Amino acid sequence: MDGKALRAATLDDALAALRRGEPIGLPTETVYGLAADAHDPAAIRRIYELKGRPSDHPLIVHVADAVTASRWAGDWPDAAEALAEAFWPGPLTLILPRAANVPDEVTGGQDTVGLRVPAHPVAQALLRAFEGGVAAPSANRFGRLSPTTAAHVREEFGDAVPIVLDGGECEIGLESTIVDLSTETPRILRPGKISRPEIEAVIGPVAEGKDGDSPRASGTLASHYAPRASVEVLARAPLVARFHELAKRGQKVAALLRGQPFKDIDGEVLPSDLAGYGHALYAALRRLDARGFDVLLAELPPHTAAWAAVNDRLKRAAAPRDADGT
Repeated sequence: MDGKALRAATLDDALAALRRGEPIGLPTETVYGLAADAHDPAAIRRIYELKGRPSDHPLIVHVADAVTASRWAGDWPDAAEALAEAFWPGPLTLILPRAANVPDEVTGGQDTVGLRVPAHPVAQALLRAFEGGVAAPSANRFGRLSPTTAAHVREEFGDAVPIVLDGGECEIGLESTIVDLSTETPRILRPGKISRPEIEAVIGPVAEGKDGDSPRASGTLASHYAPRASVEVLARAPLVARFHELAKRGQKVAALLRGQPFKDIDGEVLPSDLAGYGHALYAALRRLDARGFDVLLAELPPHTAAWAAVNDRLKRAAAPRDADGT
């Protein structure tokens, strides 16, 4: 990587790149995004090219506030207003009917659009100065681990994305909750930090998971958020037995444990609390991947509503890699 790419990017650098139609690395409170002007079809196509992302897989438009978000939607129901007031800026994406001027490249050709108001101060500063929306999927190759530091973005793309705003480590570390408001029944398509009970406290009952009427949405393929190594998710005792079984077979195996280490088990130990675990998960998986393990054994987290996002990400990381073509 050359000196230009390594130089710390400024807000002015990022704004100039966006206006030239170039994608940038953008920190949010969830993960880093690969951001481009959401009204520039050529810039959006560049995102798909860099990520290796199918062109029918929609992107999320990030804007500075709810008023701006409403301009990207063809309809702004009471539920959207209530959720925006409760959780924006924050880790919530709303799927709504698209406005007429939203490019097909953003929506994957669908009649809906995903909208979010990020809380990270760097993202907010850029969006307010840009006075528009940026499409910003996670800044990684399609289907792989989302980045939670600027260094992760540089590792993924190198000189191909020379402008990366460094906002430090992402506070949350897991992608936003996605709520579909485009059909009669509100539906959570992807769990995140904002849980189902929190959403229902604002708008009443919601369904969970895709159905036949659900639009395609970011991060909802069976295999996603995956390291290079294969992943298995097991309770602690079976995990230890599986570790020794694989090691005896000559496999290079590591464990991702929660709260307490285990003697003679190589790997990483993550915090036992939800916030600490979510914040550290992707970075730990990246470190283990860098060590060249064949198999990663993740300790099964609690099965509660609060831990739904973590369980979702581990499930997708462990799915067969040819699921949904990834």
